[in-house]
Amino acid sequence: MSYGMNHDRLSWGDALFLYLEREGMPLNIASVSVFEGRIPLVTCRKFIESKLPKVPRYRQRIVAPPLNLAFPTWENDPEFDIRNHVRQVRLKCGTEAEFKEVAGKTLSTTLDREHPLWDFILIQGLRGDRTGVVARVHHCLADGIAGVGLMNVIMDQGPQVSELPRKQGHFSTAHRPDPWAEMVDLGISSYSNVVERILGAQAEVLDLAERIVADEEEWPIQQLIRLLPELARPTERLFFNISYRGPQKFAWVQIPMEEIQAVREACGATHNDVVLTLVTAAVRRYAQLHGDVVRKRLLRIMVPVNVRGDEHVSKLGNRVSLLPVTIPLDLRNPRRLLSAVRERMEFLKLAHVAELVNVAGGLMGAFPTSLQALAGPVASQLPITPFNLVCTNVPGPRSPLYLLGQKMLHWYPYVPVGGDMAVNCAVLSYNGNSYFGLSGDVHAAPDLGRLATFLRLSFEELKLAAGVKRSRDRARQPVSAPSRPTLLRGKPFPASACTSSARAPAKEMKHDQLAAGMAAD
Repeated sequence: MSYGMNHDRLSWGDALFLYLEREGMPLNIASVSVFEGRIPLVTCRKFIESKLPKVPRYRQRIVAPPLNLAFPTWENDPEFDIRNHVRQVRLKCGTEAEFKEVAGKTLSTTLDREHPLWDFILIQGLRGDRTGVVARVHHCLADGIAGVGLMNVIMDQGPQVSELPRKQGHFSTAHRPDPWAEMVDLGISSYSNVVERILGAQAEVLDLAERIVADEEEWPIQQLIRLLPELARPTERLFFNISYRGPQKFAWVQIPMEEIQAVREACGATHNDVVLTLVTAAVRRYAQLHGDVVRKRLLRIMVPVNVRGDEHVSKLGNRVSLLPVTIPLDLRNPRRLLSAVRERMEFLKLAHVAELVNVAGGLMGAFPTSLQALAGPVASQLPITPFNLVCTNVPGPRSPLYLLGQKMLHWYPYVPVGGDMAVNCAVLSYNGNSYFGLSGDVHAAPDLGRLATFLRLSFEELKLAAGVKRSRDRARQPVSAPSRPTLLRGKPFPASACTSSARAPAKEMKHDQLAAGMAAD
């Protein structure tokens, strides 16, 4: 299937990521993966270039119209060179720590807008005769669902390596119209677009109102009265909700899907419920470690929601809305926390909040594009905290993918950070595991690895509360406890770092108890 072009001009949702991006604050989606064996650079370039006819956008760059009178367009890059997009970095020591450091530095840089907005970087020299890959694509080109679809197109489904074609197809460059004629045409189309968006938004509001009224009998009134005040409350900043400065750090965690499935079945929850429960519990520990009081506090998480409907994932661009999930931060009991998450997710879905947000976004897109382009970089620096963090959960392939015959062993997703959301989380299911990618500003979260540790600890605690044992594979692995840091900002590591001031069961698993019961990644 060709990962083809939808329209030559960007949509409002796609252009928004261009407008919000500023120097030093890249808005790319990405992944950091590990492959068995060594992947040669020259062969990899030829292989990926042979796949480009299936992904025409990968040969196109962004071209902004005069005075930003309309949204930018996709046009073929007349100077396209695969060497600008497939490169390699060689590690000195090959350790995982060095790998994470290189990945963080790579993810901290913006893509060159003079060329197609993607790259594929091989990380050579990883210990264990392995190759790392950092794959990036600008958020204006794809969301998480489409990003996974892109990787499915580029990668092979098996270890067999097909013969590469010798020649590539010809890609013509677009003819630029007369500038004055183009400005007149853009001015007329921009006005028509604004009117069309307003009328479209009105139709969506009426349709949504009809659906809400139709579901009125299903609304739990007591739940509505109790949870609406949570949604109305302003977001309370945590220690990492500071203006993004960069560069970034990247950390990761891997959890077997088999164990998550066991927790789901034991607690009657969804995969997303479990993910949000783990993230909330880990953030609680992390916030307390840095001196934040969590009693009677709420954590507000932006959860992207796929709104493609019947549209195939091969459709590029952003097809997401969002849910503002507000969760009590002081619930120590894992099962009570999971129940609270499940209740709020069900309430938000029943209230059609994602659809309401989508309609509001459509109205915002009706503003003149020239104003949006000017306001975007300014808005990204305002001290506004609509959410504490983003947590996106994307389903990936259940079977392994291959690159030039080498199997992808691990696949850690990345979601960008920016504004006052200087720590975010992305989750991707792949080949029997859920991979958590944690991104953070080095100034807001210099010890991001501890958040990863707390996430593992929180899952062990949730499994214990749900009565779930470790899978056989993990039980056979050697046990090694993560190193326990002794200093934080010049102060001793607090004994209460992994506890909460809220009411809880008599026993809560401590840091060392949890570490002793879990396997090293």
